[in-house]
Amino acid sequence: MNPIMLDFPTEFTTDRLLIRWPLPGDGKVVYDAIVASRNELREWLPFAQKEQTEEETEVNLRESHAEFLKREDLRLLVFHKETGDFIASSGLHRINWEVRKFEIGYWIDTRHSGKGYMTEAVEGITKFAFKELEARRVEIRCDTENIRSRAVAERLGFDLEGILRNDAYDVKGKQLRDTCVFAKIK
Repeated sequence: MNPIMLDFPTEFTTDRLLIRWPLPGDGKVVYDAIVASRNELREWLPFAQKEQTEEETEVNLRESHAEFLKREDLRLLVFHKETGDFIASSGLHRINWEVRKFEIGYWIDTRHSGKGYMTEAVEGITKFAFKELEARRVEIRCDTENIRSRAVAERLGFDLEGILRNDAYDVKGKQLRDTCVFAKIK
């Protein structure tokens, strides 16, 4: 079956969070979170290396909206259920529909870190993948030195399947880094 024919929810909730696909107009809140978190994001994420405008962020989110519709990439935005505040960006990436394999990526607005939101969001997204998308495998990959990302995977019981040595360059393209591969399987 062509993945574009798959029907599944575009939003769901956890105890404190609303997690949904990106919609036109979300650029402002995501842009503000990137600006507030740039110092922390720069260390790990390529997109944070370059200052982007609010319009560029909006364009990126609209492209993510289209990719979600085409089932090519399932970016998800995380909001506080009660306040409506934007908290984080996550999603299911590097999708293999034949195998039903997904990789969760995530970053949090620094102003909301340390409150368990990212762990709650990743747990919710993992459950969504297994229940709604019939995932057989969900991965989290992160730099071995990214202690906070590793901690999320470990808290949620993802198995560390291995470390890929000299797997990728750092975000500045200067130093080879190792990558942890965590996974849960059905």
